[in-house]
Amino acid sequence: MEQKEKMDFMRLYDDCRLCPRQCGVNRRARDGKRGLCGEDDRVRVAFIGAHFGEEPPITGVNGSGTIFFSGCSLRCTFCQNRQISHESFGDLIDPSSLKSQVKEMIRSEGVHNINFVTPDHFFPHVFDLVSSLREARYDLPMVFNVSGYQSRTSLKMAEPYADIYLPDFKYADRTLAGSLSRARDYPEVALEALFEMVRQKGFLDSGNSDTLIATRGVLVRHLILPGHPENSINVLTTLFVEFGPDIPLSLMSQYYPVGASLPDPLNRPLKKEEFNFVYAHARDLGFRNLFVQFPGSRSECRFSSPSPFLPDFRKAQPFEKPTLRNMQSPVDRRKRVC
Repeated sequence: MEQKEKMDFMRLYDDCRLCPRQCGVNRRARDGKRGLCGEDDRVRVAFIGAHFGEEPPITGVNGSGTIFFSGCSLRCTFCQNRQISHESFGDLIDPSSLKSQVKEMIRSEGVHNINFVTPDHFFPHVFDLVSSLREARYDLPMVFNVSGYQSRTSLKMAEPYADIYLPDFKYADRTLAGSLSRARDYPEVALEALFEMVRQKGFLDSGNSDTLIATRGVLVRHLILPGHPENSINVLTTLFVEFGPDIPLSLMSQYYPVGASLPDPLNRPLKKEEFNFVYAHARDLGFRNLFVQFPGSRSECRFSSPSPFLPDFRKAQPFEKPTLRNMQSPVDRRKRVC
């Protein structure tokens, strides 16, 4: 990409409308104001390294090369990555250092892809990084790991740079979306965004085999929230009606209460019967490309200590080393249900 085009992207920070919040803040001004994402135009990163907690077609054997950006435009009350989404944990990094560190990760860890986690408020820098990697002949798939609450306009700009989209689809309930994420329009915005992602890339190209590494497509994720199984039922129904049984879907049970003032029922883990209720609906609908994160055994389901999925970005390695009980599996290769 020519330098002029790169500079044009950086101007998107001047009157920032990268996300559906449309806050219009000049994030390049040094007046103390930041976007609703909590960030200015200087990239802040909490972790760069191989991550083994994604779905098998993304993780593979060597891991997914993740870049966890600080800040978030959605900022859910229950966010599992609260340190970076709410507390701006992370270090400022200049673009040249970011490129160098990513290239070193590729060289030293042999990751299968580059995975941008919560990248949309830093899209101008992400586009620049992807362009630089491709110019240097790094041909790894570029994964955009997003909240689902994306601007269609921004996604259209991202089309040449993304190979894989991993969007959440958190809510079908507008009231719940408003109370937990201050985004009553989440269901319709997320659906429109998902249509755009699928238009660009199609469904994830690896099917439900854990031996094939994905190179292109869309895989939708849904985290079941404690006390709100009906929201999950309606999310699954919406996805089935709009996209059919072949849409790749990852059903997650990893919820852990993070934060000191979460309201009931978000102040407890997911119950086994809640998971089973939602999982049964997914099976009844007949999704064919379904990944399921099953809860552990009864003893493993106790939350006397933090969940193995809960990162601590104060550590050099924020995530627990993967084991059989905390890896996701395709539904037809599941080991157990608890």
